[in-house]
Parts: sequence; C-alpha cells; structure tokens
Amino acid sequence: MTTALITGSTAGIGAAFARRLAADGHDLVLVARDIGRLREQATELHDRHGIEAEVLTADLSEDKGIEAVAERLGDRTYPVDLLINNAGFGNKGRYLDVPMADELRMLKVHCEAVLRLTTAAAEGMRERGRGGVVNVASTAAFLPRGTYGASKAWVVQFTQGAAQDLAGNGVRLMALCPGFVRTEFHQRAGMGTDNIPNWMWLDADKVAEAALADLARGRTVSIPDARYKTLMGVAKLVPRGVLGGFSSRTGRKYGPQ
Repeated sequence: MTTALITGSTAGIGAAFARRLAADGHDLVLVARDIGRLREQATELHDRHGIEAEVLTADLSEDKGIEAVAERLGDRTYPVDLLINNAGFGNKGRYLDVPMADELRMLKVHCEAVLRLTTAAAEGMRERGRGGVVNVASTAAFLPRGTYGASKAWVVQFTQGAAQDLAGNGVRLMALCPGFVRTEFHQRAGMGTDNIPNWMWLDADKVAEAALADLARGRTVSIPDARYKTLMGVAKLVPRGVLGGFSSRTGRKYGPQ
C-alpha cells in the first residue's frame, strides 16, 4: 500500500484528491492549517475506506510550516510515494492595489513551498526509484494575470524542467492546470463569480480523476477537460497585448484556479 501527502487537503481540489486516493486504497498524510477540519476529514476517510490517514497542521506561508512538511516527506521509515502540492490562494485587486505582504505570502506558498516540498519528496523517490509529484497550477499560468498567473507559470516551468532532469529515475512530475473549479477558492479571495458561465465550471472530483490518469500516462502538464484544452489552444493564437487587456479586465473580478 502506498502513501500520498496532500497539502491544502481539507477543501476543493485537495479534498477531491484525498477522496479519490483513499477510495483507491492509498494511505494519506493530510496537510492544512485547520486541525479541526483535518481530524474530521481523516476520520471520515478512515471510516469509509479503511485507510490510515495521518494529519499534519502547517501554514505553508511560514518557514516552520514548510519545514514540518518537508521533514515528513523526508522520512525514510514511512515514505511518501505521491505528493500533491495543492495549497494556494488568490488575492483580489490589481497590481499595486494588493499589499506587498500579501503578494510575498502568495509567492511563498505557490513557489517557495512547491520548490522545497517537491525537492524533499523527489530526493527519497529517486533513491527508491519510484514516486510521483503533482503540482497544482492553473490555466492562469498561460495568461497575463499579474502575480497569481506569474506564480502559476513558475510552477509549470519548474515542474516541466524538474521532470526532464529526473527522467529515467522512476519519478514522475506533473503540473495540473485546471480552469474554474467549484471550490472555496474564489469565496476566500472575495472574488465574485456570478458572471462566469456555467459551462466553464469544472467538478473537483473529475479534475482529480483526470489528473491522476494523466500522471499515470507520464504527462508533465495536465489541462483537464476538452473545453479548456481548446481555450488554451486558442489563447496561443491571440496577440499577447489583446489577451493581456482582456485578462486584466476580467481577472480582477474572478480567476481560474
């Protein structure tokens, strides 16, 4: 039986990964900030699927939180075979309207934590000759979308580069780039979503299912759902200036996860 560690496990895409992996028989290490929600989630998954669910409280915007998760990933006695770097958030507002402290906190969670945790996991995986890492990015990585889009673009580029460097070592790395997903993401950021067409919304459970299938296929970037594959293909053909203007106008109201 293998073990998966999921950051941001108590809601949204992270919770969907936890449900799917537990149903498939994986033991879990659940990571989030809220100990109450973590314990409730662990109990539910254990009772429903008979798996072991360990809880780890950590705030990945702080060094001590990153260090705690990295230490667990480096445990050779109880190794983690699959890492899901899912923790993340959005800031509402245009560049220069968002406080610098909030911008830096986002970069800490989206970039530094992803780098440090991927490294902590991949070192042991390379030694064992097996393992996988899914870094949750966003379709915003392919659009001019300020700090959020830039941070997710970094996740995609880092993941693809690391995957190439580790090729042949039995370690698979993949960046997951969903569009709009029905989660707590937008509500927490104070972003309105009333104007988003229903057809653009994705189901978190289906996103997790598609991601795991793409990881098994050896893909380094996963864009779940044919609609978003088409949209991102069209975006490549639109002049960057036009695309940037549209993205800037719409992205401050709401943004894809």
